[in-house]
Amino acid sequence: MKEFVDLGIGSLSIPPGSHICALFRGVPERDAIVVPFVLEGLRRGDKCNCFVDEGIDAVRAAVLANDKVPAKVEANQLVIRPSKETYLRRGRFSAQEMLDFLDDSVSTTLHQEGFPFVRITGEKIWTLEELPNLPEFLAYESKLNRFVSRYPQVIMCLYDLEHYGGEILVDILKTHPKVLIGGTLLENLYYLEPDEFLASRR
Repeated sequence: MKEFVDLGIGSLSIPPGSHICALFRGVPERDAIVVPFVLEGLRRGDKCNCFVDEGIDAVRAAVLANDKVPAKVEANQLVIRPSKETYLRRGRFSAQEMLDFLDDSVSTTLHQEGFPFVRITGEKIWTLEELPNLPEFLAYESKLNRFVSRYPQVIMCLYDLEHYGGEILVDILKTHPKVLIGGTLLENLYYLEPDEFLASRR
């Protein structure tokens, strides 16, 4: 397994098994994070799963038109889908179903498709429409910290500060060990281990 994973954003790198909260304002800032993250993954032969709320075609075009993209991208190496089709594919959100889906997907990627590493990035604006109280989703974000270390992978969650703030943002921060903001990667002082976070929600 890699000792460190280049994010493609400046000179930032992280250990495999990292779960990151990326904070930004607006779609252009989102794409300034997502596109280089995906490009670096393609360049290194990683499987890249990208789930975004809007501008899917623009993200795909920006990735594939970039002069850093490899001349040949392996079949199924780049997956870009709407967030709702992933997180709400059965019409509602379930933390356990989503974790099972990721487990099956990542296991298949590594053991059947033959990719050595997986990058996952997902946008979460849909939660404000579908899950106004967020308890099930926050439980999922916390449990991701147990899942992410099981495979050679990095998971980066995308949160637009134009939509999130206040108490919800504090709870989101409690579920992510690392925070990416303004091109800087920080250890998150608000982070709680899953056992502690989940116990606090009972």
